Amino acid sequence: MRPALAALALAAGAVALPALAQFPGAKPDLLPPDRAFRLSARALDPNTVEVRFDIADGYYLYRDRMSFRVEPVMAGVAVLPPGKRKHDAFFGDVDTYRGSVDVRVPLAQAAAPGEALTVYAQSQGCADVGVCYPPNAQQVKVSVPLAGARAGDFVEPPAKGLFN
Repeated sequence: MRPALAALALAAGAVALPALAQFPGAKPDLLPPDRAFRLSARALDPNTVEVRFDIADGYYLYRDRMSFRVEPVMAGVAVLPPGKRKHDAFFGDVDTYRGSVDVRVPLAQAAAPGEALTVYAQSQGCADVGVCYPPNAQQVKVSVPLAGARAGDFVEPPAKGLFN
């Protein structure tokens, strides 16, 4: 029964994870998606943003369920590293990431040095216990390094409070 519920959550993309925890046998100690798949980013230079997902132990992200957008500068096609092949009960043979993954996102036009960019990332992943999360949207603000300066440190989104 649980695999069917997880498949339904993936297909609908709108079922909240806490709703899954109400079913018998579900694991109530699952991490919220922003902690299971921690996002950070940095601008490497005026033409490239680097996005990192730190993936908690016992969790994985789907390679083909990732997408990125940058504002106010348009993003190009993200350069995703190869994933590890896995046979998934819901999607068949897929590539996944565990541990961490760094993604290069080229910008369609150069951003101005010092410009603030908002990086939007959407991803989807699962916990090894058999629960999959709906698509997860996250965002983070980064600054383009000044001419001749090295890339900045990775920046994480602000921590979410109890009610946001």
